[in-house]
Amino acid sequence: MHTLSQLRSGELAGISRLDLSCGLTEFPEEIYHLADSLEILNLSGNLLSSLPDDLPRLHRLKVIFCSDNQFQQLPEVLGRCPQLSMVGFKANQISSVSAASLPQALRWLILTDNQLSQLPAELGQCLSLQKLMLAGNQLQSLPAELAACQDLELIRIAANQLEALPDWLFTLPKLAWLAFAGNPFCKAPPVRSSQIIDWQDLQIAEQLGEGASGLIYKASWQIDEAIQDVALKLFKGTLTSDGLPQCEMAASLAAGKHPALIGAIGEVKHHPEQTPALLMPLIASGFSNLAGPPSLESCTRDIYHKDQRFSLASTLRILSSIADAAAHLHAAQILHGDLYAHNILLKADGETLLGDFGAASFYTDSRLQKIEVKAFAYLLEELVSRTEGSQAMLNGLIHLQTNCAQNNLDNRPTFAEINQIITTLSNH
Repeated sequence: MHTLSQLRSGELAGISRLDLSCGLTEFPEEIYHLADSLEILNLSGNLLSSLPDDLPRLHRLKVIFCSDNQFQQLPEVLGRCPQLSMVGFKANQISSVSAASLPQALRWLILTDNQLSQLPAELGQCLSLQKLMLAGNQLQSLPAELAACQDLELIRIAANQLEALPDWLFTLPKLAWLAFAGNPFCKAPPVRSSQIIDWQDLQIAEQLGEGASGLIYKASWQIDEAIQDVALKLFKGTLTSDGLPQCEMAASLAAGKHPALIGAIGEVKHHPEQTPALLMPLIASGFSNLAGPPSLESCTRDIYHKDQRFSLASTLRILSSIADAAAHLHAAQILHGDLYAHNILLKADGETLLGDFGAASFYTDSRLQKIEVKAFAYLLEELVSRTEGSQAMLNGLIHLQTNCAQNNLDNRPTFAEINQIITTLSNH
């Protein structure tokens, strides 16, 4: 994080990214001194409610973050910034978005946790749009014109007031990651025989990690006379970019058990502060993330280590276990919504675990499985490009990837069919 004094002294001359969070109520004029170098401007966590009309003086600006401020409308000046492709205004009080505020080069729009009841039809003219994050608003519909945004790959519309998913969603050829839980049309079924764990039976140890929706701790769970090491997730109880924590909990519990899923043991009750909590298996040592999450530049695609390579046997095991886990979820009518390499844990021998149900949604429309198959196609592409082995076998996986990636989702295979194909390839 930078400081105003650094900015004013000239110490930051030539930087390409500026991060300022210091209670700003006005846009600092000194930022214009960086006009010839600044590409990323992060003013999140301030008290701003407007941006200056001469913002386009920052002629190299590609990314702007103004989350956690006091904006009531998306500033129209953004639409006049020629290179601006990523706009993030999460957690403001934005109730209106005008067509004038939409940059021509827009790829990634974040308006999570605002007060939007509608969006302009002109959003459909942003033909480069890949990522649209609208969770936690009051939207009752989406503009039909968005069907023209054929490059859309990720959409977050959880926790709104939508009565149905629009049919045009199923015509988007690249859509792979979708979250819509917490809308009136998306009801979580009752979880059958979910185990209830009493808070008093847990001994909390060190914190293991933190995600968008909660904190994860190591814990000891006393069951009768035995003690079991487990993981405890304490939900923050607030909206995330993907949706609502209670929807994540419901999906985790409904998912049931599968060897390639980081499932849930049960719901924890009687927390002293009534914090929602979930008990999960403790992940054994030796696992690491298959890849890192997307960068600002890659937008929707995960980041792998440049030297990362896989054996054919390892790739086949990863793909088979993830396809089988996805088939298990879809048999329960659960859309994972975030089927990504960065949500897959991997051991050296190819054993995998799929986690993070933050974007999961319950569904009844069978076409939604085919949207998730597109996500699997991207994963397949990433792995095959980093796999060494028989070219004939690789050609078989490439053919499968082509089928999973078809623009017409009706022509894509189901996860059960995908797993059968991978099993056949593995046996050759």
